[in-house]
Amino acid sequence: MSFISLHQAEDEMMPSSGPDNGKQEVTMCRNLSKYTLFFIVLALSGLIFLLRNIHTVENWNCHTISALYQLQSRIQSSFIQVNLPTFYHNRTFCAHLGQKPSPEDELEERYLLDSISWPGPPPRSTPTTLRQTSDPIHSLFAILPTKEGREWHVGDQLEALVQMHDFQGRPKRYGGDFLLARLHSPELGAGVAGKVLDHRNGFYSALFPLLWVGSAQIEVTLVHSSEAVAVLRRLREERPDRVFFKSLFRLGFLSETTVCNMCLPPDQHPLCNYTDPYTGEPWYCYKPKVLSCDTRINHAKGGYLKHLITNKEALLFQSGVNIKVRIHASGPDRINVLPPRKDKVEVESSSIKPEPVKLEPSGYYYEDSWRPLSGVTMRQFNESSAITHCLTNKVINMYGDSTVRQWFEYLIAFVPGLKEFNLHSPKNVGPFMAVDSTHNILLKYRCHGPPIRFSTVMSSELRYISNELDGLSGGPNTVVVLSIWAHFSTFPVEVYIRRLRHIRRALVRLLDRAPGTVVVIRSANLQALDQEVSLYNSDWYSLQLDEVLRSMFKGLNVLLVDAWQMSLAHHFPHALHPPPAIVKNMIDMLLSYVCPEKKRSQRT
Repeated sequence: MSFISLHQAEDEMMPSSGPDNGKQEVTMCRNLSKYTLFFIVLALSGLIFLLRNIHTVENWNCHTISALYQLQSRIQSSFIQVNLPTFYHNRTFCAHLGQKPSPEDELEERYLLDSISWPGPPPRSTPTTLRQTSDPIHSLFAILPTKEGREWHVGDQLEALVQMHDFQGRPKRYGGDFLLARLHSPELGAGVAGKVLDHRNGFYSALFPLLWVGSAQIEVTLVHSSEAVAVLRRLREERPDRVFFKSLFRLGFLSETTVCNMCLPPDQHPLCNYTDPYTGEPWYCYKPKVLSCDTRINHAKGGYLKHLITNKEALLFQSGVNIKVRIHASGPDRINVLPPRKDKVEVESSSIKPEPVKLEPSGYYYEDSWRPLSGVTMRQFNESSAITHCLTNKVINMYGDSTVRQWFEYLIAFVPGLKEFNLHSPKNVGPFMAVDSTHNILLKYRCHGPPIRFSTVMSSELRYISNELDGLSGGPNTVVVLSIWAHFSTFPVEVYIRRLRHIRRALVRLLDRAPGTVVVIRSANLQALDQEVSLYNSDWYSLQLDEVLRSMFKGLNVLLVDAWQMSLAHHFPHALHPPPAIVKNMIDMLLSYVCPEKKRSQRT
């Protein structure tokens, strides 16, 4: 029925005026009186039924209300967009949450932030266009000769000078580009990470130690232009909400979902405060409309915010154009390395930067096998029996993100004696546990506390690493493996510093009460990038966090598996979860620490 016909029908049902109205009213009253007794009896019967079945009705009521509420929520969610918090576009309060740092902590924080400071483009009166930004195709590098000419020996240092140009072919006059460099030999299965120095004038030096005899080829890659890095830095400081989280609240059949994060604007909605009472690590959710804060049952990644950058800024993040594109050589890009000099005459390289730079790579590949340069003998655990023998009578505790969970998965897949115990944990989330009862081996994995971008983690399983470490007895048969970096890339660096500070303090306490405990830290690694990944998990973010991690654990009795250099030096494409060949070398490095052939000497 249309709206017009409905109104017509209503008009037809309206009582008409006239002399017959009085008679109609009398007839209606008589008809109603006939049914009065019937309605009274029916009402009394209903009341008796309610009194006798009050508990059943209460349950029925709860089910009905819950069902109606969920139906209402579904209807509303179909028409109303989820309200995410609005952040003010300046430096947020996110970095300054948590416990107030001591003066010593503040001093260390300033030092760490200064150590990772990155040069940016100079201020301009007009916005920069794509044509004025770094173009890897127009840029080039050249190998610099030594004072003895173009002859290199093992033990020498090789230098290449990189000159950046824009898309118009004009030389850049300022620095800040993010470059990667490696020296490799496909024929020998060899590779080593290079060190890039920014001269802040459009020139860069790529420095390499010469570690093997034979062919060595230089590879220089532009990861991001300086203009793109400036955008990434702004997003890190101003938009920590670009990855958002959610939690489900449930009581009986009633459930609600709200947005959560480490830093939520407190002036928009009431908050549930889940700050950890031991570490002071902050975490908040918006309070549900009906349920209480105590009814939270899980934590999950909510999603990624879109439209964070302008259309012009998006041009700075184009795959195959200015994200991880090789820079070509203006002349030869490879050399032949001769055996070490017998007379050991020191040969200086000519460089645009006169002061010598000491290269200290953690290791290099040769015949596709990692060879550490820190005094640790790298053992090859090619047989599962060798791993079993190494781990006999040991408890291995792995804490962190999915990059260390990958180690857990590798071990249980490679060692048949390690049987995973079914804890009924969500896939790819954990916690996980594997046991070899014959050889008394216990292998465990648990993810770190929020922020964690896993699908769904039960609230009861959200644990902070520092609290877990405080619960360990430790000892020579205890191994602790940590990897925590990938889920902190969207937050200001101060947030990561605070988290590592809590972990470091817990490690100091653990090593004080159990000095024989073996502690191994896995560093960050490179990964595949496109525009979307760059805005949330760029290698530039990972590099900054990795440098902070190395500085904060330097001098502590912990050991490092340098996943950054192991992924950079290898010929396989970069991946957040490296391929098995790289993971195998990482596991061999880990087990060489756990079961060394000689006393451990490497420190981070």
